[in-house]
Amino acid sequence: MPELASQIESPARVISQNWPVTPQVGLILGTGLGRLAEEISIEYTINYANLPQFSEEMAEGQRGRLVCGQFEGVPIMAFQGRFHLYQGSSPQQAALPVRLMQQLGAKTLIVSNAAGGLNPAYAVGDVMLIEDQINFMFANPLVGINDDKLGPRFPDMSQPYDSGLAGIAVSIARQHSFALHQGVYASMLGPTYETRAEYRMLRRLGADAVGMSTVPEVLAARHAGMRVLGLSTITNIGLPDALSETTGHDVVAAAESAVEKLKPLMSGVVRSL
Repeated sequence: MPELASQIESPARVISQNWPVTPQVGLILGTGLGRLAEEISIEYTINYANLPQFSEEMAEGQRGRLVCGQFEGVPIMAFQGRFHLYQGSSPQQAALPVRLMQQLGAKTLIVSNAAGGLNPAYAVGDVMLIEDQINFMFANPLVGINDDKLGPRFPDMSQPYDSGLAGIAVSIARQHSFALHQGVYASMLGPTYETRAEYRMLRRLGADAVGMSTVPEVLAARHAGMRVLGLSTITNIGLPDALSETTGHDVVAAAESAVEKLKPLMSGVVRSL
């Protein structure tokens, strides 16, 4: 990890030269959720292809662009797209946006994703507040020699997601009269969707939703001492005894349908900061 500090210096320099602002919040927008960046009063934007150390290869439904500006009066940097391990990215590369936020001074991470619902109470288009996570990627961005400037060798993970931010999100959902589930997110390597047996296993082990991202980013954020709010959009239902075929196109469409729920959640949380 010592080389990580040098890797983030060049993209951090590009951003700070063009946007000399200290962000308070970093936002990672998952599949189908890039439209949330339209809520930001944009002051600077750059495509990943033009940002050192970043790749332009994105998953379906992700744009590959960094947007910097003001959101609810708070300086924010929003990543429209992330790096997945199934694309060949290392866990350290998947955590690169978080390290960049950390380098520029952000103290809070809001991370969103598209996920399959395992809890039978969930429906397509619902939103789940992530309370905890299970790492079935069996990979960790903190593996290697630790850089004490970035965080401790053995970061505590007893509460990866901030309870204060979660409480605010729950209150906002009540005010807007929509259900906000609270559950456990399991991350799988992908890119295949899960089998019936895998859905059964994940549910029995306590997972409420499953996806192919987020966990490496949250591990890096907690290593950096950042507060984290996690939100999953339920884009398909993984009930093994009533399983239908899942496609990337369907996932993107379902994620976009939940944007109107995510807007007030993110607005209210950022405003509280």
